[in-house]
Amino acid sequence: MSNVSTDLGKDSVGKLLFKLATPAIIAQLVNVLYNIIDRIFIGRMQSGDIAMAGVGVAFPIILIISAFSALIGMGGAPLTAIKMGEQDNDGAEKIMSNSFSALLVISLILTITFLIFKEPILWAFGASEATIGYSLDYLGIYLIGTIFVQIALGMNPFINTQGFAKIGMMTVTIGAVINIALDPILIFGFDMGVKGAALATILAQAVSAIWVLKFLYSEKSILKIRKQYLKPEAKIILPILALGVSPFIMQGTESLVLISLNNKLQMYGGDLAVGAMTIMSSVMQIVLLPTVGLTQGAQPIISYNYGAKNMDRVKKTFKLSLIVCFAYSVFMWGMLMLVPKVFVGIFNNDPALVEITSWSIKIYFAGIFILGAQIACQQTFLALGQAKISLLLALLRKIVLLIPLIFILPMFMQDKLLAVLLAEPIADITAALTTIICFTIFYKKTLSVIDKESESNVKENTVRT
Repeated sequence: MSNVSTDLGKDSVGKLLFKLATPAIIAQLVNVLYNIIDRIFIGRMQSGDIAMAGVGVAFPIILIISAFSALIGMGGAPLTAIKMGEQDNDGAEKIMSNSFSALLVISLILTITFLIFKEPILWAFGASEATIGYSLDYLGIYLIGTIFVQIALGMNPFINTQGFAKIGMMTVTIGAVINIALDPILIFGFDMGVKGAALATILAQAVSAIWVLKFLYSEKSILKIRKQYLKPEAKIILPILALGVSPFIMQGTESLVLISLNNKLQMYGGDLAVGAMTIMSSVMQIVLLPTVGLTQGAQPIISYNYGAKNMDRVKKTFKLSLIVCFAYSVFMWGMLMLVPKVFVGIFNNDPALVEITSWSIKIYFAGIFILGAQIACQQTFLALGQAKISLLLALLRKIVLLIPLIFILPMFMQDKLLAVLLAEPIADITAALTTIICFTIFYKKTLSVIDKESESNVKENTVRT
């Protein structure tokens, strides 16, 4: 661990950022492949445009399931790391084992609830007579594998937090490779359609879950899931939930956004518009996740040097992160505006769907150029220990701006479909500018305080000398 600290404090910022960000970016991109690969193959089916819309309607439920895995995994892993830092591996194993039990209970509840109520939920989420069959087929299979999703996504952070980043990256890589291999076999070879896509996904997640558990039970793992610690204890579970609620809300609100969009798009543009949104949500992931991976790589460098009062390295790391993220988002914005059909063609070649999606992309992604700067600032808030501010700014974009605008704008515009799509760039630009302003104010105040502390320490040392 001391070598890592020395590296974070002294090594070249550029090299460190590349070293730490590369595994994070790869893991983020590979994780996206689960949903994107499904959609690519589904889009090539007969009636692929309608099947895409059906899977898109089911996607908010998949996001909710993932949010619960984040609630436990991203809540329990940091607490486990703290216990390890205190040299209390026994306490760390209690947290990890309790987290595993919590994921099993949550899996059971989610599976039963969604299997019973999936049809009325899907109708409420924007399904139509044409798409409901595809939605039910996909979700009916996917829900059976909820336990695998929870274990694979929820327990993998406990591998990363022990310092086994490559093992953690392999968890998602193995799953993605299996999913890619099984999709064409099950969808087309066995003629299972969307059921085959869902089955490929849960089989891949099952292998990932086995991989995770095998490692956490192995001699290589510093911590192990212990039978005697599996009984849930309120004093352990409650702090996990308290810390995990922030990433849970972040992911859960994404589901609310998709539900709102699908409902209004179904109302004003029908199944083709919902299919277009399914493609655009995949493109949004492709655009944003590399920046998230990069800023995750920057976080430990910023946090360590902030704690060490080494503000020059904090500034350099943030500046590099900001420049790269902003440049990347501007580049992707330019590509989306100039050649939207290239992105649409990855998923489907139906002329009607290609036309409406290409038109929609130019509106929906009009504000994407500034999101790189927002993500860099927002993630730096987290790195500086300001999780509440980061969460509030994320909620500003989704809950305060985007969802209300989806419902309000169509009241004032004749072109209702255009109005719904415009909600995204308006929310993006407004939230990004707010985040940048807040960060600038906070950053200047923080630098001022630390500079004063440094000057005070220098004076004290001079007087003592």
